[in-house]
Amino acid sequence: MNRRYLVLFGLGALVVLTGCLGGSGPSDEQLNENATYDWDTSANATIYLSGNSYASVYRLDNRSGLSIYQRDTFNNRESISIRAVQFRYPNGTVVNATAFEVDSNDERVRLTPPNRTGQVAFTVEQSGKNFRTPTFVGGSYEVVLPPNTDVGIPILSHVVPGGYEREVIDGQVHLTWDEVDGDTLVVEYYLDRDLLIFGGIFGILLIVAIGGSVYYWRQIRDLEKRREEVGLDVEDEDDDPRDQGPPPGMK
Repeated sequence: MNRRYLVLFGLGALVVLTGCLGGSGPSDEQLNENATYDWDTSANATIYLSGNSYASVYRLDNRSGLSIYQRDTFNNRESISIRAVQFRYPNGTVVNATAFEVDSNDERVRLTPPNRTGQVAFTVEQSGKNFRTPTFVGGSYEVVLPPNTDVGIPILSHVVPGGYEREVIDGQVHLTWDEVDGDTLVVEYYLDRDLLIFGGIFGILLIVAIGGSVYYWRQIRDLEKRREEVGLDVEDEDDDPRDQGPPPGMK
């Protein structure tokens, strides 16, 4: 009997622990936070990166809703904490999350806007210079990098998929794709000062390499001079025992 109670207690504790570990989704306070979005974009998906977050604007065309999620280390779907959800009608009217139906579980957050056509925007907290997101809609994409950042140096940056166009507008780099066929978008960028630091390190390594080559060359020259001084590389024809003069009859 005691063993049965222990088993039931263990199962109950496991259920409680699973519920605690599972994502509860964003709160109403998070969903209704204030934010200002740039709705003036022609891309189906526009993502504005900053140092500690990113803002996404997705265009819906006769679509009931949008499921938002991210991928874990094992490529499984998991819910993501979104904030400041808004919807913009085709006539320009903007409403906040109170006009949405929001359903969330451990794998995704489902946003159902008040209209099937329009734009959905939300913000996600994220730090670092590596951005990755599933492609929630098809068609064209645009990613706007933070000020004083860039891509292009392979060692310092990485962009997937390729085939994008790069343009600088008002001091910020814009990456655009006419069509994104893959299921993931990746942008790893660098700060402008990172490029200067990398260039400085490369310059120092180059100077060290040149200095080492010069030092090695001088060591070889010194060794050759020493060999000449002790006569290791000097041959005297008169002292050569193999030089016995011309053969008999040729003198």
